[in-house]
Amino acid sequence: MSDTPAKKTGSAPSSASGPKKLGFFGRILQFFREVVAELEKVVTPTRKQLVNYTLVVLGFILFMMLLVTGLDLVFGKLVGFVFGGTPLWPLW
Repeated sequence: MSDTPAKKTGSAPSSASGPKKLGFFGRILQFFREVVAELEKVVTPTRKQLVNYTLVVLGFILFMMLLVTGLDLVFGKLVGFVFGGTPLWPLW
């Protein structure tokens, strides 16, 4: 029964109260240290990857522009037909 975890009691001893609380400037310094540590994990993409990512983004933007334009045309014609009495065809 020695491998079971110990149960926590209501009050902890003062020596095991956890890490020391930092002041205002200590927290700011800790924040900047963590920012630098995260920036060290950043991997710069290669030129081929960067071109590939750029083309994917531009393709997605083009697709979304066409989708929104088409939906705007369809809904505009539908609203014009329902409320204004304009014909649905021709589209221009």
